[in-house]
Amino acid sequence: MGFEQVQEAAAYVRERIGEEPRIGIILGSGLGGIAEVIEDKHVIPYGEIPHFVCSTAPGHKGQFVAGRFGGKPVICMQGRLHFYEGHALSDIIFPVRVMKLLGVRSLIVTNAAGGVNTGFQVGDLMLIEDHINFMGTNPLIGPNAAEFGPRFCDMSYTYTPSLRRAAEAAAEKLGISLRRGVYLGCTGPSYETPAEIRAFRTLGADAVGMSTVPEAIAASHCGLKVLAFSLITNMAAGVLDQPLSEEEVIEIGNRRGAELQRLITQIVMDCEEL
Repeated sequence: MGFEQVQEAAAYVRERIGEEPRIGIILGSGLGGIAEVIEDKHVIPYGEIPHFVCSTAPGHKGQFVAGRFGGKPVICMQGRLHFYEGHALSDIIFPVRVMKLLGVRSLIVTNAAGGVNTGFQVGDLMLIEDHINFMGTNPLIGPNAAEFGPRFCDMSYTYTPSLRRAAEAAAEKLGISLRRGVYLGCTGPSYETPAEIRAFRTLGADAVGMSTVPEAIAASHCGLKVLAFSLITNMAAGVLDQPLSEEEVIEIGNRRGAELQRLITQIVMDCEEL
């Protein structure tokens, strides 16, 4: 979609929230709890916003929640859009561009992911240091939206190093174990095969999922700082001798999401850069 459509959507949201948000937060499967503790909240279902499409993924409510979190103004996506739902990549990154026009400067992204690194365990939190785009396409393909960024977007520092350091400091302060690693994004909706997981491990992936990469690319393109986390909700295919299920992903997300919420709260409170 074009710049005019993003402006129209941003104008609609701006009229319905309080102060200008500084931080955008994208919540993954089973991780919607952060939105529940936002203070002075304003809730806007995606279906009410011009040019938005609605999320159909399990565990995703599909709404913006704006207010104050950790003492700072935020806007939160309680549920994201996925390529496997049949959405165009332009629709998937549309909310990121809307947040940019609303005044957001930093984006915190969370996801539920499968553990590729055999040293990981279900329930681990992983700080994303980099990603591998295995989706076979890129959300910036097509005419460049020059209002947001350059034709050729540098991805060297997509996951902002200073925010990663702030996350590690907050985890140490809280006594939370925080893994670090590379996230590999696939299209889904089928889970990966054991052979694919072995290949991804060879490529250097530590976790695999079906989101995050498009949003991170769009955020980098429009100059947002990015901090991202994976909650390891299952071990990827072939790591353990058991089948994978979406129920396990959501159950672990609900159980361990509170720990990620605690961590993100501390980061937002402590990090002046946010």
